[in-house]
Amino acid sequence: MISVRYLVNDVEASIKFYTQSLGFELKQQFGLAMAIIAKEDMTLWLAGPQSSAAQAMPDGRKPESGGWNRFVMQVDDLSGLVEKMRSQGAQFRSDVVKGPGGSQVLCEDPSGNVIEIFQPN
Repeated sequence: MISVRYLVNDVEASIKFYTQSLGFELKQQFGLAMAIIAKEDMTLWLAGPQSSAAQAMPDGRKPESGGWNRFVMQVDDLSGLVEKMRSQGAQFRSDVVKGPGGSQVLCEDPSGNVIEIFQPN
């Protein structure tokens, strides 16, 4: 099992995205500050602006969402999922790319965090 923490701008919007678009299940919610969602062996912590994870560091840097680090979610029907997500208004950083091991697409959650959706050959 793995847990990943993503900083998000809006906990409610993030819960909706992950549960409705990617099939995660809400396990626990701490008001608007944080939620814990899960799918199979992965637990995702969605930490909003009111969470302790969003507090500024001693040197003044403030944690923020986005970037290029990501988790990879393996699926059996990439094109079908992409079509469903596009119809729900999901944002993608790329079109489907084919490589030697399979096909992938980079999707953004409502806060700009990246999810790589991958279908092996």
